[in-house]
Amino acid sequence: MSLITPYDPNNIFAQIIRGDAPCYKLYEDDDVLAFLDLFPQSFGHALVIPKRSAACNILDVDTEALCKVMAVVQTLSQVIVDELQPDGVQVAQFNGAPAGQTVFHIHVHIVPRYAGEGLAIHAAGKAEPAELEKLQARLVQRLAQKTAQPDL
Repeated sequence: MSLITPYDPNNIFAQIIRGDAPCYKLYEDDDVLAFLDLFPQSFGHALVIPKRSAACNILDVDTEALCKVMAVVQTLSQVIVDELQPDGVQVAQFNGAPAGQTVFHIHVHIVPRYAGEGLAIHAAGKAEPAELEKLQARLVQRLAQKTAQPDL
């Protein structure tokens, strides 16, 4: 798909926003949704998407929606680092199929990176639901603690 592809309202992220497809939700407000990636590149891989913007990529998303997404990316990145203690954290956003984009609803990846792991762009396999549920509970609890004490 090119950078000027029309938005498909039936893409998987649009389905998740509508509640037509499940996700392991980490955060949600009126404008932004964050959830665990079902095909993680590493333990703790999360995605953050705008809910109200029918944008395929960074070139067609409105600035206000993008700013709201990035504020959640920053907060959730800190929560993931605090909880999982990775050696690094990668924040990535792809635009167009040649750049690695596979779902054409703008989204940002938060990928914890651990020493000794490779830097794969796409994961090889689907995560186990039980593991995702445990991780979801840990991160949601850590996020609740952080938002209850905003000076952290």
